[in-house]
Amino acid sequence: MSALSGLGVLVTRPEMQAMPLCRLLEAQGASAYRFPAIDIRPSVDRDAQQACLGPLQKFDVIIFLSANSVRFGAALLDQRRDLNLAAVGPATLRALNQAGYRVPILPSKGFDSEGLLEHPRLQNLKGQRVLTVRGVGGRELLEQMLEQRGAVVTACAVYERHPSIPDFASLKAVAQLLQANALHVITATSLEIAKSLLAICAANPVLLEPASRLHWLVPSQRIAAGVQALGWAAPLIVAESAEDQMLVDALLRWRSSVSGA
Repeated sequence: MSALSGLGVLVTRPEMQAMPLCRLLEAQGASAYRFPAIDIRPSVDRDAQQACLGPLQKFDVIIFLSANSVRFGAALLDQRRDLNLAAVGPATLRALNQAGYRVPILPSKGFDSEGLLEHPRLQNLKGQRVLTVRGVGGRELLEQMLEQRGAVVTACAVYERHPSIPDFASLKAVAQLLQANALHVITATSLEIAKSLLAICAANPVLLEPASRLHWLVPSQRIAAGVQALGWAAPLIVAESAEDQMLVDALLRWRSSVSGA
């Protein structure tokens, strides 16, 4: 029997990002159901954005903060291979590599802004220009710390997160899964997703009580604390990062612990 056999997981990532995680879960025997809680859309006209930034070679370091920032912002690089690029984690690195770019600056530890800030290249930045390519909103820790270290930081938002509005068929399908006790875990890989999920549940009371009894899979203690601060009391499973394999590994450890294996 597969390690996650009989486990139902509601995967709430944006539609284009959900499938790799679903495949990994299903390879371990789980049943994965897609229910996007947020949509990702480009933020502004790309040509206007590029004109506003000017030539990218003026920046000493260009930091991509997510795989989505690569998806919507890689075109800004205009196929230049002489730029000094940084990636906040493995998914971002893979996206840049797949787009044909080498990335010399990576987190020294962990898979987040804190880990990237440990890199020696980002310690003494007095008078240097740094471009961050990111989504609208989100954490500003990285930019703040870079500025404290002397950098002149330009933040370029290339995409926006929007709460999803599930259609009737999707809501009915999730309600039926909950009623049949076919779901056991809900993923919430960002605070934006968690907030959107809570709003969806609040607007659809038939989902609220059953969802509160399921385990929520989150990618870090920071997100766990954020979910709890929202007043959500569901039990949490905390992974080491939002990487697909890390999420699956966290489920495997949890399943092993509750089964007494």
